[in-house]
Order: sequence, then C-alpha cells, then structure tokens
Amino acid sequence: MNKEKVIEKLSEIFNLELTGVTRYTHYALMIFGANRLPLVEFYRMQAKESLMHADMVGEHITGLGGHPPLNTENIKETHKHNIKDILFETLQHEKKAISTYYELLELVQDQSVYLEEFARSMIGQEELHVLEVEKMLKEQ
Repeated sequence: MNKEKVIEKLSEIFNLELTGVTRYTHYALMIFGANRLPLVEFYRMQAKESLMHADMVGEHITGLGGHPPLNTENIKETHKHNIKDILFETLQHEKKAISTYYELLELVQDQSVYLEEFARSMIGQEELHVLEVEKMLKEQ
C-alpha cells in the first residue's frame, strides 16, 4: 500500500468532512420558513456526523504517520439561502464525498482490510445521505 497516497486521499477527505461541519452549521442557521425546525435539526445532526467522520479520518491519518491538514479556505459561500438551493448544495457536497471515498477504496483495496472496510462503510453512509436529500428535493 502506498502510504503517502493514502494519507493524501485521507487528507482530502478530512478537509471535506471539516467543510461539511462548517457548511451544515451555516445551513442550520440560514434556514427560515415553515420547515425550519426539522431542517435545522437535520443539518445540526449532519454537522455532528461530519465532525465525527473528520475525527475518524484524522485518526487514520495520524495512525499512518501523517498530519491532518487545516485547509478550510476551500469553503465557498454561494449566498443562496432558500431551501432548494441549500439542499442542492448539500447534494453536491455529499456526491463529492462519495467520489472521494471511492478513490480511497481504490487505493486500499486488497491492501488493508481495515481501511477498505472503513471506506466501504463511509460510502454506504454518504450514499444514504444522498438518497435522503434527493427525497427532500422531490416535489409532491
């Protein structure tokens, strides 16, 4: 297993998860209207989960001898705060996470059972998030 490439990919994931913490906290604060309460709760839970994921990924980075990055400058503010725009941005963020976890899986497949199972588990969680957000975006 190429530890340097794995650490690099884990660092990218670490940044994505930390971005999720900030993004989802911001969304929870910017939602207004009749559906505010369930959506605020949803985004606060997403922020907590992203922090937990960042912590797990950071442990993998340091366990492999790396140093978790603090590159939070990649957070882009669109200034679009209606619910559909927020949900669409969420969908894009979750899809990027899935793609990046799949890249990690490719790097560790048949090289580390532990990291392979971690990547698979995270892909499953992120895919579930995408399904939920897609349902939220559907018109009745």
